[in-house]
Amino acid sequence: MKKLVLLFIGMAAFAFASHAQSLHIGVKGGANLGKIDGQSFNDGFKLGYQLGGFAEIDFSKSLGIQPEVLFSQTNTKTASTASDVTNGIITNDNKSLNYLSIPVLLRINAGNLLTFHVGPQFSVLLNNHETVLENGKDAFKSGDFAAVLGAQVNLGTFRVYGRYNIGLSNISDIDNSGKWKNQQIQLGVGIKLL
Repeated sequence: MKKLVLLFIGMAAFAFASHAQSLHIGVKGGANLGKIDGQSFNDGFKLGYQLGGFAEIDFSKSLGIQPEVLFSQTNTKTASTASDVTNGIITNDNKSLNYLSIPVLLRINAGNLLTFHVGPQFSVLLNNHETVLENGKDAFKSGDFAAVLGAQVNLGTFRVYGRYNIGLSNISDIDNSGKWKNQQIQLGVGIKLL
């Protein structure tokens, strides 16, 4: 299923690019302030990072798409509750979830300086062997689906952006653990290469 979704995203991006008025490619990176919502995790955002590339495909002066491929890290810490002990969850343990994220964002250009982004993001967990259980059972599902909303300031070839990603799918792979959902605040810079 994941391969089919990735293939569809790639074909859609190629089809859109063939009708584009302008196409730009660049690299980007920055900080992730991420957390996992759920009773098994501590509240609060923890610092991670994201690196990758993007394409800006404009169909008109005001509208386009921006597909991206990002390596994205979410750091969290498991909490200590009575239900965690009965479920066998290791408490007060730091976890890093490394994702290959593929957002496909609608670009709304509000002039040359400001661009708004909105759209879906599909992420594949690269270290899906991560566990939070004493018996070593895999704790996290291998995929995550999220909604993205953000803005970008365009300064010539440089981009400065901020966005909020809210997980729409439950990433818990443990029975009776409740729902676990990713949240990220991303801040970063990009450079248009072509």
